[in-house]
Amino acid sequence: MASGNFNPFEMAQRQFDAVAMQLGLDQATCDLLRTTDREVQFNIPIRMDNGEYKVFRGFRSLHSDARGPGKGGLRFFPGETIDTVRALSMWMTWKTACVDIPLGGAKGGVDCDPTKLSLREQELICRGYVRQVWKLIGPIQDVPAPDVNTKPYMMLWMLDEYEKITGMKYPGVITGKPVGSGGSLGRTEATGYGVIYTLREACKVNNIDITKTTASVQGFGNVSQFAIQLYTQLGGKVVAVSCYDGTIKAAVTFIKKAGITYEELISITDKWGTIDQAKAKALGYEIADGGAWIEQEVDVLIPAATENQINADTVGKIKPSVKFIAEGANGPTTPEADEVLKKNGIFVVPDFLCNAGGVTCSYFEQVQNNMNFYWTKEEVLEKLDSKMTIAFYGVYNMAKEKNVYMRDAAYMVSIDRVANACKMRGWISNGY
Repeated sequence: MASGNFNPFEMAQRQFDAVAMQLGLDQATCDLLRTTDREVQFNIPIRMDNGEYKVFRGFRSLHSDARGPGKGGLRFFPGETIDTVRALSMWMTWKTACVDIPLGGAKGGVDCDPTKLSLREQELICRGYVRQVWKLIGPIQDVPAPDVNTKPYMMLWMLDEYEKITGMKYPGVITGKPVGSGGSLGRTEATGYGVIYTLREACKVNNIDITKTTASVQGFGNVSQFAIQLYTQLGGKVVAVSCYDGTIKAAVTFIKKAGITYEELISITDKWGTIDQAKAKALGYEIADGGAWIEQEVDVLIPAATENQINADTVGKIKPSVKFIAEGANGPTTPEADEVLKKNGIFVVPDFLCNAGGVTCSYFEQVQNNMNFYWTKEEVLEKLDSKMTIAFYGVYNMAKEKNVYMRDAAYMVSIDRVANACKMRGWISNGY
């Protein structure tokens, strides 16, 4: 989160500025794309179960809709800030452009800890959020989705509130809904599977057999759960997983050199991704502090939780054995850490390519909502694999052609697409 000296939006702007210079973008384009188009902050007053009232702070940011309606998740996280939401909306713009889907970039958040709220209190926050932003969102304006600590059932509450206010049926106003209520099969797995689809291709271009690799994963929420599932199905071995200890204040790392499976861990995990430590010990896990995930002697690191995890203080803990970093989280690596990773020759699959499976499948959900016709899970995952693989090679080929770092190549692909859309619309030139 944005705390101390770390500001995620400033980091996002620094990343943009560096690539904008390499692309030779004009000043007007830089001014347009390094800031958000629109943002709102608001209060959500709630009557708690104990009868007391509490006010929660909410945010929504639209970075750019040059390529289509805004698209971006909604996070429920203690200490959420407008700067985090701004950064994530900017990264979402690059993400949708990177995988070449006709959407823009947006993000939302509420400063709250849902693990400490009852279902009734969660529902009131969801509905209160929609009442504050309903004029700004919509299937052809800005489409929210689940993110950190938000669930499909919450998306359905939000959809229901929007339809109550508008008096119309708009299944495409929000994605990540439950299957049977407008949701898409495969959406639950999409982000984690997308991480592994791109990691699989990274292994191929580096002539490394994925079945011979080991990995350490940060986080055990939706993204990491399904990344672990597919990675182990492909023959890789996970030896360490970190997760919050139930407070969203501290974390612990679960280590099992013999190998960790999705099925085993999910059986001792609650719906917020918190692993039961006592049960883990009984299954033979070693339990270490939360930062131990990055110190493992593995081939692959998968940061899949929050931003600012590989930074100037932690990058030096990465072992020489690490060949790949697959960024399942948004903004997990700071520019200072990137310089060290470049120097050490670690192949990074950057966040807005690596974790774009979620927004890609959300796009598929919108398409199905609009058609009122739904694909099988196999069809969804096949389309997802194809889209992610094409996007990977678009970035990889750019990196080879320009002899640049993968993150810079991903930015080049994305920023160029968005800048061209702005120019063709006549926002910053006549387009011709």
